[in-house]
Amino acid sequence: MRSLFRGLKPRLMAAFLLLTLLGAVAAAGASYATARNLLLEDAQDGFMNPLVEDVRNYAPRLTVPPAQQDLDDFGSYLRGSATVVFQGLRSRNGPDLSVVPAEMRETAKSSRTVIWQRRTDLAEPYVVIGIPLLRTDGTATGVEVWAMTSLGATQTAIDSFSTAAWVGVSLVLPLALGLALFTARGVLRPVRRLGAAARALGSGRLDTRVDERGSDELSDLARTFNRAAEQLEASQAASRRFVADVSHELRTPLTAMNAVTAVLDEDADSLPEDTAVAARLVSAETRKLTRLVNDLMEISRFDEGRNLLELDEWDISTAVRDTLAARGWTSSVEASLPEGVVGRVDRRRLDVIVANLVGNALKHGGAGVGVTVRPGVIEVSDSGPGIPTDALPHIFDRFYKADTARSRSEGSGLGLAIAWENARLHGGTIEAANAPSGGAVFTLRLPW
Repeated sequence: MRSLFRGLKPRLMAAFLLLTLLGAVAAAGASYATARNLLLEDAQDGFMNPLVEDVRNYAPRLTVPPAQQDLDDFGSYLRGSATVVFQGLRSRNGPDLSVVPAEMRETAKSSRTVIWQRRTDLAEPYVVIGIPLLRTDGTATGVEVWAMTSLGATQTAIDSFSTAAWVGVSLVLPLALGLALFTARGVLRPVRRLGAAARALGSGRLDTRVDERGSDELSDLARTFNRAAEQLEASQAASRRFVADVSHELRTPLTAMNAVTAVLDEDADSLPEDTAVAARLVSAETRKLTRLVNDLMEISRFDEGRNLLELDEWDISTAVRDTLAARGWTSSVEASLPEGVVGRVDRRRLDVIVANLVGNALKHGGAGVGVTVRPGVIEVSDSGPGIPTDALPHIFDRFYKADTARSRSEGSGLGLAIAWENARLHGGTIEAANAPSGGAVFTLRLPW
């Protein structure tokens, strides 16, 4: 029996049939309950309302306390459908009060309203009604009118409706079976989950996994997917470790090379012209290689989660002003730096973010670079050709290249990626867009 439901299709069909059956039963049950209450209330009100009206019409004529003849006259007025009671006296006509529960009799003595109760202790269901007579000031007179009526005909109608409801439920099953077969051929929920996971994996989220519960075909596919994702994640981790190890190993020879090229730079003027050009070229390329290695090591620390924030309260405008001054950009950048904008940031990492964004704008945007500080926002804009539309989604990718895309900073190709990682570490974001008037706009948002 268990093997019968190993496949996803029979399980889906069984679940669909069960859900449909439960829904049909619930609907039939709700309809039955509603119809039953309406029929019973209609039968009850059809008997009780005229009786209450007759009692109210006759009540002013009744002498209180009444004699036996008064009770008989009242009972005759009610056409023998009710029994009138006063203390130990009762009218000679009307139903037997032995069917009235003792608790109802006690309740009627203190009640100021009509009381009733449906009962099933006889061959047919019936309803018992008690009407206490009140004086004009609302106090009880002690006179009570009791009546009962059979609900047999109403119960017969209710039973017929119940039979019709169950017949309707049985007719739903063939339709549910057809719908289950149709649904099983459609797109199933596990398939959608696998599709979403595959898209996430393709976008670079290599820690994506899917649920492997069950023993059907899609569960096997989920396990295969997870194994592939684990292998990709392990491969990426190995690649990152390789880059980190290589970058670390390159630092020592690069330190020596930088020392040598520094000496060559100092003596370049005394060297033959061709030798001086070669020396300066080697020196420049060594500095570029050093920047690339440093950036690779920084990226590796982000990947390994080893970069930590050292947060403190800083005046953001002052921090940005210091970044521009330290790199000699004060005269090249139009800055709007209002005082009093304070934020809790890592000063060194904020410097890296601003330096990469401004340096990127100066490199690719030409003149007209601007920096604006607002509460929670630092905006860097330029008046260059802007960012191609197809490059915008990839502008912060590592080593991304496009004809006019700003994917390179100071030659390493990692500047914007490092800026984005530092913003993310702060819990913020960097957005790249093109201004309506031309040029690119980078907006840094941090939770200050």
